[in-house]
Amino acid sequence: MVMPLHDDSPLKYVRRPWVNWTLIASNIAVFAVVYSESLGDPLTVTRGFGLIPAVLFGDATLAKWIVSPPAPVTLVTSLFFHSGFAHLVGNMLFLMVFGDNIEDAMGSARYLVFYLLCGVGAGLAFAYASPHTITPLVGASGAISGVCAAFLLLYPRSSIFGLVGGILPIHAPAFLFVGTWIALQFLNAFSGDHGHVGWWAHVGGIVSGLLLTPLFKRKSVRLFGPPPWKGPWET
Repeated sequence: MVMPLHDDSPLKYVRRPWVNWTLIASNIAVFAVVYSESLGDPLTVTRGFGLIPAVLFGDATLAKWIVSPPAPVTLVTSLFFHSGFAHLVGNMLFLMVFGDNIEDAMGSARYLVFYLLCGVGAGLAFAYASPHTITPLVGASGAISGVCAAFLLLYPRSSIFGLVGGILPIHAPAFLFVGTWIALQFLNAFSGDHGHVGWWAHVGGIVSGLLLTPLFKRKSVRLFGPPPWKGPWET
């Protein structure tokens, strides 16, 4: 497991990444409200707002006493619910490190649309990969996978500082750090042993990010841009 903590790509267009900050705050707020049990049993609330493929495709229905939006809306609501504290913290770290740069590269309004579209793409990939499952998909990682893909396209030679396995420090260019992370998502998705992780949602988010980034970035922002400084891996 790799966990980013910092990148060295400066913001050039957006003074304050309000949309990214708001997304992080929204995820934290939803988590706090749900697990305060003020809305009832957290698992029941999460099930109502999570993405359930069998419900999305009309092959199953939720119990009438479970509060839930229309099934297609859960492609978006599921992005703001998390299964536990570690799940939330991991996702928010990725969003904090990479999201501000993508908001800067796209502009705040376009970044918000990009983020949500990547999340929807992630949810659809998960649903079509497991159309009959009644296990809900929750978490921002599908949308964040799209953000990571955008970072790889726009800032591949930026320097990333993070941790491997939660303890081992690593300092590497983004094309290695993010590229390795993306490769692992595909490897796990095709391995067949998915456990409790929606690997196909990650893949769907990555593919969405790769396809949408050229359309959403500012015209002045180049793909595969130059590094902000000459790193030790260059000759």
